[in-house]
Amino acid sequence: MSNVVNILALVGVLGIGSQWLAWRFNLPAIVLMSVSGIVAGPFLGLIQPEANFGEFLRPMVSVAVAIILFEGGLSLNFKEISGVGRSVRRMVFPGAAIAWGLGALAGHYAAGLSWPVAILFAGLLVVTGPTVIIPLLRQANLSARPRTVLKWEGIINDPIGALLAVLVFEYVISAAEGGGIGQTLGLLAFACVVAVGIGVTMGLAVAYVFPRGLVPDFLKSPALFTAVLLCFGTAEAIEHETGLLAVTAMGIYLANARIASLPELRRFKENMTIILVSGVFVILCASLTKADFLSADWRMLAFVLATLFLVRPIGVFLSTIGTELNWREKLLIGWIAPRGIVAVALSGLFASRLQEIGYADAGRLVPLTFAIVFATVVAHGFTAKPLARALGIAASAKPGVLIVGSSRWSVTLAKLLEELDIKALVADTSWHRLRPARQGNVATYYGEILAEATEHHVDTEAYGTLLAVTGNEAYNALVCREFAHEIGRTNVYQLGKTDEDHPHGIGFTVRGQTLFRSGAALDELQRRQFAGWRFQKTKLTEEYTYERYIADKHEDAEILMVLKKSGKLAFSTAKEGRPRMEPGDLVIAYTPPAPTKEAAASKAQPAAKPASLPG
Repeated sequence: MSNVVNILALVGVLGIGSQWLAWRFNLPAIVLMSVSGIVAGPFLGLIQPEANFGEFLRPMVSVAVAIILFEGGLSLNFKEISGVGRSVRRMVFPGAAIAWGLGALAGHYAAGLSWPVAILFAGLLVVTGPTVIIPLLRQANLSARPRTVLKWEGIINDPIGALLAVLVFEYVISAAEGGGIGQTLGLLAFACVVAVGIGVTMGLAVAYVFPRGLVPDFLKSPALFTAVLLCFGTAEAIEHETGLLAVTAMGIYLANARIASLPELRRFKENMTIILVSGVFVILCASLTKADFLSADWRMLAFVLATLFLVRPIGVFLSTIGTELNWREKLLIGWIAPRGIVAVALSGLFASRLQEIGYADAGRLVPLTFAIVFATVVAHGFTAKPLARALGIAASAKPGVLIVGSSRWSVTLAKLLEELDIKALVADTSWHRLRPARQGNVATYYGEILAEATEHHVDTEAYGTLLAVTGNEAYNALVCREFAHEIGRTNVYQLGKTDEDHPHGIGFTVRGQTLFRSGAALDELQRRQFAGWRFQKTKLTEEYTYERYIADKHEDAEILMVLKKSGKLAFSTAKEGRPRMEPGDLVIAYTPPAPTKEAAASKAQPAAKPASLPG
């Protein structure tokens, strides 16, 4: 028992540690997880999954994959498909079907797989997956249109590709149990009906009890997790191998049900999925043997090259004929298609079962999948940004700033950011308040930033910082809390400072960081704006140091932010004070107007004594 606990702890350290290193150094997490699993497994022998977990290995992986597929199903909202544009819809259909067919041809003729295994494998490779494509998009710095297409293709195709592979897997299993094509298709149809019925039934149950308060909020996430396990187990007990289809159907149903707490539940599932993705990936990598590495041959290389240079580009160009994409954008999208955890997890799960029923070539699925994952993640991760620059469709070099709340002060700030080559977007629910921004040629968004529809109109991936600067401190806190999950809590800021010890104060756990050391509210900033305060830029050098700047600046001026020489923005906050500064940084302060000569002279002379009144 202690050995198993130690192995699980090591798997957790390697998986989450790889995720952290990937975040810290802006590297592909899937590559680091793969390397750590391979080193700990076949090379050092620290993790030997079959020996460590025995008969529990396959059920563990199956349950983990089921939860991962359920979380993928939660992302497939049919209303979102209709709102993301024709290019994305064409990438899903007929794009997924074209990629599936071309992938099957490559699997059979290039990799030498039998037709059933090649068709199943091609279904797996349809999935690009948000777990790999979204981090890549953050570092690739693409322009809005190709970034949007790639993002939504990954989100929508994630459950669709998995569904294709599961259906083919069900067919192959049914065919192996005997019977003609008609009987096999009948069994497959029955299995699909059973699985979908169980998934929809569980989804209906959740959608019924959650909105009616029959489950308290603190139990909703554990209850949903238990419901997914129950759905998977029930489907497996009634019809073997249908559990994955059932949980996918359950996730898709809930994604399209009107449940107010679904965003919070989805975040819980995302957190759970990150843990499971990390663990499963490390375990599957550790399950590889040295023989798997030695099995690499010209067929594997031919398959990888065909996938990279034929299957994906041809599929994209055929499916996007007649869309708004130009040839440069099609070329970029046709190159970027990293595969991730869903392909690896399902291939590892299917391979052993297919081998048991007589498909010996299924043993090549795992090495082929890892080859595709490594090739696509490394090739696309390191070439997407240079290719975008070469094609002239790269976005601004610096992550943008999303400003929620339009006022003369925020519009002036947005103009300053644009001067610094930093993309800025001012969002507000009032068309009237957005008037100064429109007149100043500042990018605007008219609508509620917290609405679900906003995701289709505002490319939040292009923004690395959020400033909530409305006159309502509670609303600012709500916006910061909503976007902290996506942008990062350390990158969301708001105006207004309240006493947290006051009974009506807003606690730090539900608000963003407070802009300015003084915590000035919007009313105060507007007063300063009309009094002539302006933003002042100062470049620090070896000669003009931070100390000299502090000594020279106006005593009432407040430092708002520092544009580091690396291109990163650092803001001054009420809690942390001024950010660290060094030579090469650009300091932006909000400073009062310079006094006129008359005012300066008057200030320098002592005040005159008042004249005495006549007696």
